[in-house]
Amino acid sequence: MKKLLIALSSLILFGCTRTGLELANLPAKFSDTDIIQNVSYGEEPWQKLDIYIPKHSPEDTLPVVVFFYGGSWQDGSKDMYPFVGEGFAQHNYITVIADYSKYPQVVFPRFVDDGAKAVAWTYRNIANYSGNPDNLFISGHSAGAHIAGLITADQRYLQKEGLNTSIIKAFAGMSGPYDFVPREEIYKAIFGPEKNYPEMQVTTFIEGNEPPMLLLWGADDTLVGQSNMDLLASKIRQQHGQVTTKIYPNVDHVGMVSSFTWFFRGKAPVLEDICQFFSQHSS
Repeated sequence: MKKLLIALSSLILFGCTRTGLELANLPAKFSDTDIIQNVSYGEEPWQKLDIYIPKHSPEDTLPVVVFFYGGSWQDGSKDMYPFVGEGFAQHNYITVIADYSKYPQVVFPRFVDDGAKAVAWTYRNIANYSGNPDNLFISGHSAGAHIAGLITADQRYLQKEGLNTSIIKAFAGMSGPYDFVPREEIYKAIFGPEKNYPEMQVTTFIEGNEPPMLLLWGADDTLVGQSNMDLLASKIRQQHGQVTTKIYPNVDHVGMVSSFTWFFRGKAPVLEDICQFFSQHSS
């Protein structure tokens, strides 16, 4: 059974076969969550997002999560993550999952620009889908946590969209590479030249007035080191900002996001911890 769960977890993250994703996303096919697909948030063909709206009374307005998936800034698709939208919907959150440009089509910071554009679109339009723009949260896993973290910390991305980070109530990042220096050639190509490296590190932009941050990491993660979480949390605390950290034993890099699925939900309360954190910072 343990080997089966590990195999399913890998399938979810990497999308190696349809089987793992179909199993993960099975509940979404039979739920009463309303899914609106391929909404344009920009003019480029890849600038599309999906909206997951839980069943609710017509007079209700719901809190909103914009979620960014991982994939080493090279892979992934919003179509892989209905299980995330369904997970948040079960906690009464509208979820927006956006695609973004990737290497080798683009290099840093274009994918962060896409992320900021998706957040801006959500803030300006989600009321049309029963969402409350005054309760807007962002989250992400791995490279998606890095993108969301930069949008939260570096004012310039939302300023390009005529907004600022005050529209974000809180950020929750899972296994994010917030403070790393590219060593492998592929990451040098994505983030280089070397003089750019401080610009891609979330820690560079911490001043203490950022939205509250929840930083989560799995103790068995061998892809993204704990130092990324620790260095960002330390910088926030030095600047008297708001940060909460949590480490999950026996959870690896993939397991952080696969814990949202129905067959891994009991392994670690990642989804529940994120929703509780967001609830604490709701208007």
